[in-house]
Amino acid sequence: MTEKPATAPRLRVAPSPTGDPHVGTAYMSLFNLAFARQQGGSFVLRIEDTDRARFQADSEQQVFDTLHWLGLRWDEGPDVGGPYAPYRQSERLDTYRPYVERLLAEGKAYHCWCSTERLTQMREMQQKLKQPTGYDRLCVGKTREERAELPGFSETPVVRMLIPQDAPLQFDDLIRGRVSAPRPDDQVILKADGFPTYHLAVVVDDHEMGITHVVRGEEWISSTPKHILLYQWLGLEAPAFAHMPLLRNTDKSKISKRKNPAARLTWFKEQGYLPEALVNFLALLAYPPKAGPDGEDVEVFTFEEFSADFAWSKVNPVGPIFDLKKLEWLNGVYIRELEVGELASRLLPYLERDGVLSANPSLGELARLAKVTELIQTRMALLTEASALVAPFFTADDALEIAEDARAQLKGDSGEVLAAAIKALEDIDDSRSGVLGSESGWNAAVIEAALRSAVVEGMGIKPKFAFGPLRTAVSGQRISPPLFESMEILGKTSTLARLHRLRDELAGS
Repeated sequence: MTEKPATAPRLRVAPSPTGDPHVGTAYMSLFNLAFARQQGGSFVLRIEDTDRARFQADSEQQVFDTLHWLGLRWDEGPDVGGPYAPYRQSERLDTYRPYVERLLAEGKAYHCWCSTERLTQMREMQQKLKQPTGYDRLCVGKTREERAELPGFSETPVVRMLIPQDAPLQFDDLIRGRVSAPRPDDQVILKADGFPTYHLAVVVDDHEMGITHVVRGEEWISSTPKHILLYQWLGLEAPAFAHMPLLRNTDKSKISKRKNPAARLTWFKEQGYLPEALVNFLALLAYPPKAGPDGEDVEVFTFEEFSADFAWSKVNPVGPIFDLKKLEWLNGVYIRELEVGELASRLLPYLERDGVLSANPSLGELARLAKVTELIQTRMALLTEASALVAPFFTADDALEIAEDARAQLKGDSGEVLAAAIKALEDIDDSRSGVLGSESGWNAAVIEAALRSAVVEGMGIKPKFAFGPLRTAVSGQRISPPLFESMEILGKTSTLARLHRLRDELAGS
């Protein structure tokens, strides 16, 4: 058994690879990492894969990928190694055995041969009689032979803690102060398959890896007495504990992957959230906004700013509501702050996924995308919203589909409006379009002036109604990027082709 080194603070996050990573993994990682970086300490990623029944082989890589996407990087872990490797519990089974043998030898733990069926019947009877549920200690003090003569015997035993009457039920918490917890049951610490349970493995691993601060969800408060007891029995120094408030749905229930897709960490990337916005949002869930120069709340801040100002005493222990509307607002703020080129790059995977662009767009397509991105940057709250706005700029003129809601709002004079617009735009000289210093050419200002003269003034139609048919013809949508700038990007030929097409459709209907 190794001695715990005297080092700067060492914190860890220890997810289980049992499916899509939970958003709580990022939430815990953020607060662990913020404190570790502020204190010049270390942040460790450990994979707790002792639950072999629920283990999923690809889940570990998803943990790596999603936390890397968020920029929450660890100093030690299964993928990067470190002085306390291995960092997967399934590779540390030999580490736990001496601790179990010591507890058995000292009478602090015992073998239990009760079958699953007997334990189920025992719990059902306790519930029927309205008794506290917990193991009835049938196996305590019995040899294998003695227990085998009784009903409900299993050939392969587990190992249970023998919880004393005076077990410590209070502890100090960095967030909550003095905390009381219920008396624990005789917890299984070694399963029949030879794997330790969470309760033993977490104590052994945190000690062996020199973890100084254990930061986890408040659902583990009731388990902390078991862990403190194990530290005492084994003569180990317990770490400091900080139990974070649980993330909750709007109905105050615990957020879970089974009921809420937003509990899946991969969901946020799929939906088009920026990682920096999600990190900012997770920090705000249990931490107050930063104070501005005039005392005002500042809700938009970087991880570095969060870490520099971090204090456990500021964490709100009340379970925060996971408000996606707030996250969407934050995401929009971050989108608007990105450089146009950076935003265009981040849009590419979504545009490829939706078939708007190929995996290898041409330089011309990339140049057009940059121009379109500048138009739509203020009109998005999610990156996934870009495809509908961008698609018309990369669709053949004769393949552009007119959305039903856009077609429905066309009025009886739409054909006349389109005809007047076509005539006005045909007169624009685009031969010098883009020439430096040119006041003519095909550009938004010239296009707007021509259309206002021909349709608004020439036909006496208010701008609100004058440009609706043009927007529908050019984008196929009722709501689109700015009309005149869109026409400039499309160019004169495509713009006129689209106007002609809708006008002809209306004339033939």
